[in-house]
Amino acid sequence: MKIFIDGDGSPVKDATIEVALVYSLEVVIVTSIDHYSLKEYPKNVSFVYVDKGADAADYKIVQLIKGDDLLVTQDYGLASLVLPKGACVLHQLGYQYTAATIDGLLEQRYFSAKVRKSGGHTKGPKAFTAENRELFKEKLIEVLEAKKENER
Repeated sequence: MKIFIDGDGSPVKDATIEVALVYSLEVVIVTSIDHYSLKEYPKNVSFVYVDKGADAADYKIVQLIKGDDLLVTQDYGLASLVLPKGACVLHQLGYQYTAATIDGLLEQRYFSAKVRKSGGHTKGPKAFTAENRELFKEKLIEVLEAKKENER
Protein backbone atom coordinates (compact mmCIF):
# COMPACT_ATOMS: atom_id res chain seq x y z
CA MET A 1 0.00 0.00 0.00
CA LYS A 2 1.11 3.55 -0.81
CA ILE A 3 -0.23 6.83 0.43
CA PHE A 4 -0.81 9.39 -2.31
CA ILE A 5 -1.16 13.08 -1.51
CA ASP A 6 -2.85 15.55 -3.83
CA GLY A 7 -0.01 17.90 -3.08
CA ASP A 8 -1.06 21.27 -4.43
CA GLY A 9 -1.79 23.21 -1.27
CA SER A 10 -2.26 20.25 1.06
CA PRO A 11 -1.82 21.33 4.69
CA VAL A 12 -1.30 17.75 5.91
CA LYS A 13 1.78 16.63 3.95
CA ASP A 14 4.07 16.64 6.97
CA ALA A 15 1.48 14.98 9.21
CA THR A 16 0.92 12.25 6.61
CA ILE A 17 4.65 11.67 6.22
CA GLU A 18 5.07 11.48 10.00
CA VAL A 19 2.40 8.78 10.31
CA ALA A 20 3.63 6.92 7.21
CA LEU A 21 7.12 6.65 8.72
CA VAL A 22 5.66 4.86 11.75
CA TYR A 23 3.89 2.36 9.45
CA SER A 24 6.84 2.05 7.01
CA LEU A 25 4.66 3.18 4.11
CA GLU A 26 5.69 4.91 0.93
CA VAL A 27 4.27 8.40 0.35
CA VAL A 28 3.86 9.75 -3.17
CA ILE A 29 3.17 13.47 -3.44
CA VAL A 30 1.71 14.45 -6.80
CA THR A 31 1.97 18.15 -7.45
CA SER A 32 2.41 20.79 -10.11
CA ILE A 33 5.92 21.68 -11.23
CA ASP A 34 5.03 25.14 -9.90
CA HIS A 35 5.43 23.67 -6.40
CA TYR A 36 8.89 22.18 -6.97
CA SER A 37 10.82 22.10 -3.72
CA LEU A 38 14.41 21.53 -2.69
CA LYS A 39 13.32 20.61 0.84
CA GLU A 40 14.74 17.28 1.98
CA TYR A 41 12.26 14.53 2.77
CA PRO A 42 12.64 11.06 4.30
CA LYS A 43 13.53 8.19 1.95
CA ASN A 44 9.95 6.88 1.96
CA VAL A 45 8.71 10.07 0.23
CA SER A 46 8.77 10.59 -3.52
CA PHE A 47 7.40 13.31 -5.75
CA VAL A 48 5.64 13.12 -9.08
CA TYR A 49 5.66 16.51 -10.76
CA VAL A 50 3.11 17.34 -13.44
CA ASP A 51 2.71 20.22 -15.86
CA LYS A 52 0.76 23.30 -14.98
CA GLY A 53 -2.94 22.84 -15.44
CA ALA A 54 -6.09 22.71 -13.38
CA ASP A 55 -6.46 18.92 -13.27
CA ALA A 56 -3.01 17.63 -14.26
CA ALA A 57 -2.22 16.29 -10.77
CA ASP A 58 -5.67 14.69 -10.53
CA TYR A 59 -5.25 12.83 -13.83
CA LYS A 60 -1.82 11.57 -12.78
CA ILE A 61 -3.15 10.34 -9.44
CA VAL A 62 -6.02 8.49 -11.15
CA GLN A 63 -3.45 6.89 -13.44
CA LEU A 64 -1.10 5.80 -10.62
CA ILE A 65 -3.35 4.84 -7.72
CA LYS A 66 -4.33 1.23 -7.08
CA GLY A 67 -7.11 -0.37 -5.07
CA ASP A 68 -5.12 -0.97 -1.89
CA ASP A 69 -3.70 2.58 -1.81
CA LEU A 70 -4.83 5.57 0.20
CA LEU A 71 -5.34 9.09 -1.14
CA VAL A 72 -5.33 12.35 0.82
CA THR A 73 -7.24 15.10 -0.99
CA GLN A 74 -9.81 17.81 -0.45
CA ASP A 75 -11.01 17.46 -4.06
CA TYR A 76 -14.43 15.77 -4.23
CA GLY A 77 -14.11 15.21 -7.97
CA LEU A 78 -10.79 13.40 -7.60
CA ALA A 79 -12.19 11.35 -4.72
CA SER A 80 -15.10 10.27 -6.93
CA LEU A 81 -12.66 9.04 -9.59
CA VAL A 82 -10.51 6.88 -7.29
CA LEU A 83 -13.21 5.41 -5.05
CA PRO A 84 -14.37 2.99 -7.80
CA LYS A 85 -10.79 1.66 -7.97
CA GLY A 86 -11.16 0.55 -4.35
CA ALA A 87 -8.77 3.13 -2.90
CA CYS A 88 -9.40 4.66 0.51
CA VAL A 89 -9.77 8.45 0.36
CA LEU A 90 -9.35 10.86 3.28
CA HIS A 91 -10.09 14.57 3.41
CA GLN A 92 -7.57 16.81 5.18
CA LEU A 93 -10.20 17.54 7.85
CA GLY A 94 -10.17 13.89 8.90
CA TYR A 95 -13.25 12.44 7.31
CA GLN A 96 -13.33 9.58 4.86
CA TYR A 97 -14.99 9.82 1.47
CA THR A 98 -17.17 6.80 0.73
CA ALA A 99 -19.41 5.62 -2.08
CA ALA A 100 -22.34 6.51 0.20
CA THR A 101 -21.26 10.14 0.75
CA ILE A 102 -19.55 11.19 -2.48
CA ASP A 103 -22.70 11.86 -4.53
CA GLY A 104 -24.04 14.30 -1.94
CA LEU A 105 -20.69 16.10 -1.77
CA LEU A 106 -20.51 16.40 -5.56
CA GLU A 107 -24.09 17.69 -5.67
CA GLN A 108 -23.28 20.28 -3.02
CA ARG A 109 -20.22 21.38 -5.01
CA TYR A 110 -22.31 21.64 -8.19
CA PHE A 111 -24.95 23.84 -6.55
CA SER A 112 -22.32 26.08 -4.95
CA ALA A 113 -20.65 26.54 -8.33
CA LYS A 114 -24.01 27.35 -9.87
CA VAL A 115 -24.64 30.04 -7.23
CA ARG A 116 -21.19 31.57 -7.81
CA LYS A 117 -21.65 31.50 -11.59
CA SER A 118 -24.89 33.45 -11.27
CA GLY A 119 -23.14 36.13 -9.19
CA GLY A 120 -23.96 34.82 -5.74
CA HIS A 121 -21.54 34.21 -2.94
CA THR A 122 -20.81 31.06 -0.99
CA LYS A 123 -18.73 30.58 2.13
CA GLY A 124 -15.16 29.45 1.60
CA PRO A 125 -13.43 26.94 3.83
CA LYS A 126 -12.48 27.93 7.36
CA ALA A 127 -8.80 28.40 8.17
CA PHE A 128 -6.98 25.12 8.77
CA THR A 129 -6.01 24.72 12.43
CA ALA A 130 -3.64 22.62 14.53
CA GLU A 131 -6.75 20.87 15.87
CA ASN A 132 -7.75 19.98 12.30
CA ARG A 133 -4.28 18.53 11.73
CA GLU A 134 -4.50 16.36 14.86
CA LEU A 135 -7.97 15.13 13.89
CA PHE A 136 -6.61 14.20 10.45
CA LYS A 137 -3.69 12.29 11.98
CA GLU A 138 -6.05 10.39 14.30
CA LYS A 139 -8.27 9.38 11.39
CA LEU A 140 -5.27 8.38 9.25
CA ILE A 141 -3.96 6.17 12.05
CA GLU A 142 -7.44 4.67 12.54
CA VAL A 143 -7.70 3.83 8.82
CA LEU A 144 -4.18 2.37 8.68
CA GLU A 145 -4.82 0.25 11.77
CA ALA A 146 -8.07 -1.07 10.23
CA LYS A 147 -6.26 -1.90 6.97
CA LYS A 148 -3.50 -3.67 8.93
CA GLU A 149 -6.10 -5.65 10.85
CA ASN A 150 -7.89 -6.66 7.62
CA GLU A 151 -4.63 -7.95 6.15
CA ARG A 152 -4.23 -10.45 9.00
